Amino acid sequence: MKISKTERQRLLKETIEATPFITDEKLADKFNVSIQTIRLDRMELSIPELRERIKSVAAYQWNETVKALPLDEVIGEIIDLDLDRRAISILEIKKEHVFSRNKIARGHHLFAQANSLAVAVINDELALTAKSEIKFTRQVKAGERVVAKAFVEDVDVKGMTIVRVDSFVDNENVFTGLFHMYRSNDPKGDIGNEDSN
Repeated sequence: MKISKTERQRLLKETIEATPFITDEKLADKFNVSIQTIRLDRMELSIPELRERIKSVAAYQWNETVKALPLDEVIGEIIDLDLDRRAISILEIKKEHVFSRNKIARGHHLFAQANSLAVAVINDELALTAKSEIKFTRQVKAGERVVAKAFVEDVDVKGMTIVRVDSFVDNENVFTGLFHMYRSNDPKGDIGNEDSN
């Protein structure tokens, strides 16, 4: 059933407010219109494209929060961050990320997204990767969107913070990494303590 332009734009605005990181492609599917129509609707409503929405939220929420590295050095766009607990980033796989002959993403880009997220989640001005255990579970291709989710799991016997990162394309796991992170301060007592600030 076709809805009016006014109603579509009203619903479009509500949808983006509720899920600010939804893509134009998903919006086009949702409203059964072309991607160009969605882009025109966004322009009329003064709603920026996805990349700009992500940047503006990240700049507002995390610029003063990420300690271990500048926000622009994180590979991918951070969309959620709770220091020493969890973080999420998104990486759009473009032609510069893939092998030209088969359009499959080079593994070091997925690793870099996960590793930089593991650094960013650490609540310390110095966080370095001491060791990592990684596994690629399926190929990622040009045009796909990789969502990396980092969780601070524990502190190991050497006092290093263990960060697990799982990366997904459309809820399918494509990469898993366990990162042992050196930090300059002592995290014991903070990890997993729901009452700590």
